[in-house]
Amino acid sequence: MKLNIFSIILCGGLLWATSCSNPATTSGANRDISIADSMYTNILTKYNVEKYGLLQETYPANPNNQVTYLAEGSEQKRDQEVSFLWPYSGMLSGGIALYKTTGDAKYLQSLEERILPGLELYWDNTREPNCYQSYPMFNGESDRFYDDNDWLAIDFCDLYALTKNEKYLEKAKALYTYIYSGWDDVLGGGIYWCEQKKTSKNTCSNAPATVLCMKLYNLTKDNAYLEQAKKTYDWTKNNLRDPEDCVYWDNVRLDGSIGKEKYTYNSGQMIQAGVLLYQQSGDEAYLKDAQETAKGAYQRFTEVRKAIDGTESRFYTASPWFNVILLRGLVALYEVDHNPEYIRTMADNARYAWDHTRDVNGFLDNDWTGVKTKKHKWLLDNACMVELFSEINNIK
Repeated sequence: MKLNIFSIILCGGLLWATSCSNPATTSGANRDISIADSMYTNILTKYNVEKYGLLQETYPANPNNQVTYLAEGSEQKRDQEVSFLWPYSGMLSGGIALYKTTGDAKYLQSLEERILPGLELYWDNTREPNCYQSYPMFNGESDRFYDDNDWLAIDFCDLYALTKNEKYLEKAKALYTYIYSGWDDVLGGGIYWCEQKKTSKNTCSNAPATVLCMKLYNLTKDNAYLEQAKKTYDWTKNNLRDPEDCVYWDNVRLDGSIGKEKYTYNSGQMIQAGVLLYQQSGDEAYLKDAQETAKGAYQRFTEVRKAIDGTESRFYTASPWFNVILLRGLVALYEVDHNPEYIRTMADNARYAWDHTRDVNGFLDNDWTGVKTKKHKWLLDNACMVELFSEINNIK
């Protein structure tokens, strides 16, 4: 579906077309796309760090911001000029989702002229295999995370599928080489989380690696990718799936002990991996795995909560980006079994958040009920919503 009416605004040095329609008044699927477009444009404008053509970690900028999601020491956790790789990557995913859903070339233009050039500032070509590191190279070396590169490789597969531009497939293949340099025989296989801190093997590294393998197989028909997908899927399921609810634990440490935290995105990627393997093989066991994990995740990660307007509804309670990665799996499963319950709840949550919890700058917090708020809105919490609203546009 294309948006037909545009006005021209100048956004971060890029002549940018955006929908004239007001997301607050547009209805139905058009409204979801209009919201996604509005958020994408607003982020590029307000989070913009003109000096580098990158984005800041929060808006407004928080001088006391402390990043808590890295393995490295505290020297890079304060006073950063721009965002770390993970939040920035959310804008690549969002732009691709908008381009896929609308077919509008303005999003491809934005990706090629704004998002992808910025991304290359994180590219580390000094250590082999080359990959993206957690902070731009102008600040020197920083840690490199296998899962960060998983997400980007998947995005490059999706971008290649849309454009047939070989450079995107080659980038995905290069990242695959890096990611599987993190696989060894310790614990019988599996990929570590952080290259510089090899203390655990995590679902967040292995589940999306399986999805990546399947996407590369579907694009190339190279059986090596298919065999690696099966191997990675089996290792992850055998080591990190909770047999009680079929939801995935976070990691297994090198001493064999399990980090039993559970996050939506880990299960979401194994749902998507299972669906992709089922679609390729016809093996019902993969579909059953995906359905069991989707059911367990819905029971585990949703609860009835009172929202900011006093009403009670069922909400996904995890942070937005984690939920969006779960959504990828749920959408893949919906395309096979046509059960809309899980994704309908998330769609309703997102629309509620947009209607009731936006701040004066047009940004959302990580609590979709609106009960908990903070002044400085994290880039990742908002970038991921571009993808979410792009994907739910046909969910009623």
